[in-house]
Amino acid sequence: MTTLFVNACMRGEASRTLALCREYLERFDDVVEVDVAALDLKPFDADRVAYRTEKQRAGEWDDPIFSLSRQFAEADDIVIGVPYWDLSFPAAFKTYLEHVSVCELTFHYTEDARCEGICKAKRITYITTCGGFVEGANFGYEYIVGIAKMFGIPEVRFVAAEGLDIVGIDVQEQMDKARAQMAKLD
Repeated sequence: MTTLFVNACMRGEASRTLALCREYLERFDDVVEVDVAALDLKPFDADRVAYRTEKQRAGEWDDPIFSLSRQFAEADDIVIGVPYWDLSFPAAFKTYLEHVSVCELTFHYTEDARCEGICKAKRITYITTCGGFVEGANFGYEYIVGIAKMFGIPEVRFVAAEGLDIVGIDVQEQMDKARAQMAKLD
């Protein structure tokens, strides 16, 4: 079983989110990591959209523009590590999702015009850290819940270490709470 680790921890090895992800991923044998920061992806503009549309219409699915989408669609399990930034996540991660979201690879439309997901994964595990307490306003996670539904991925799990930048808080205790959440996941 292939586990795709989408590493959107923009601070690299200094990231507390990445530290939690590395601990969680120890339980898996076959992990493929995508480092979103290293990809240096560009957002889609008119020319890029036109090119991708041309390749879609021609059925040229081996074109490199579809490589991230194919990889995502074929993963058995997906782990997303991304910090909580500005009510959601870093823009680079959104750009990655634009590259992944491709009609006929991660989803398609049925004859009765319904969107139907066609990804292989049975779940996404979303791991994040937050400087404060989010209190139900993690719109990045909510976005992933929507994307999972669109892509046909039936389960989304959430792990967070919150309050890490609050003066006087026990950071280790907050990280341990997240570790306890991860330990409960099968």
